[in-house]
Amino acid sequence: MKTVMAFGTFDLLHPGHEYFLRQAKKQGDYLIVIIARDLTVKKIKGKLPIHDEKRRQMAILGLNLADKSVLGDRGLNKYRVIETYRPDVIALGYDQTYFIDGLKEKIRELKLKAKIIRLKPYQAHKYKTSILKHAKRFK
Repeated sequence: MKTVMAFGTFDLLHPGHEYFLRQAKKQGDYLIVIIARDLTVKKIKGKLPIHDEKRRQMAILGLNLADKSVLGDRGLNKYRVIETYRPDVIALGYDQTYFIDGLKEKIRELKLKAKIIRLKPYQAHKYKTSILKHAKRFK
């Protein structure tokens, strides 16, 4: 069985997120989606997400694309889930900048043969959480 792992905040779940997860799912047989913890989001983005981590996780599960959804590590050990689940593929979003520093080295250190792929956006000019947060309905 080929396991794919995808990471994200997934705040204000939108068609771009769904497209990302559909692409990730096509890369293997079993999709594990890692949801960023609220405090991790605050540390990286400087503010808390609109929806808390449990609500974001439930929204991901509601799409029926993920075979498993896991909240990220509380201690900000971004690699712990990789070590635990040992994926064959790690799917990154087209604009994902956090988490990629040292990822290849960590995979080698863990003696994994995980392939890192960068997935394409879906109408990024329209479906991007930062754009949606500025839309009138979220003010």
